[in-house]
Amino acid sequence: MEIHASGHRRWPDEVKAQAVAETLRAGATVKDVAARFGVQPNQLSAWRRVAKNGDLVLPVLEGDELEAVFAPLVVCDTEPAVRDVGGTRTPSEARISFGNVVIHLDAETPAARIADIARALGEPL
Repeated sequence: MEIHASGHRRWPDEVKAQAVAETLRAGATVKDVAARFGVQPNQLSAWRRVAKNGDLVLPVLEGDELEAVFAPLVVCDTEPAVRDVGGTRTPSEARISFGNVVIHLDAETPAARIADIARALGEPL
């Protein structure tokens, strides 16, 4: 941590990431984690937003190796893309990749259905 002449502190990304990761543990609260790291809860919440936007890489905490970490997912309905296959225009497909699993969906699949499938992939079996 750097302390500037103005008294403002600058936290290294590794410390921010560690604090955010600890808030994701079951039973953890932002208030308690912030107190342990010596920051205000609103500052820790800001770091969580940065992580949620994908701008802060979180570590895997000991014992959490099998737990999922959140990542942004953007799903929206658009006009189906069309590609030319042998002179015939056919709709493209949507693909969801999760580990070794690849799901091919018709391009007409509604965004809400794709989001349901993506959520189901994140659920433990």
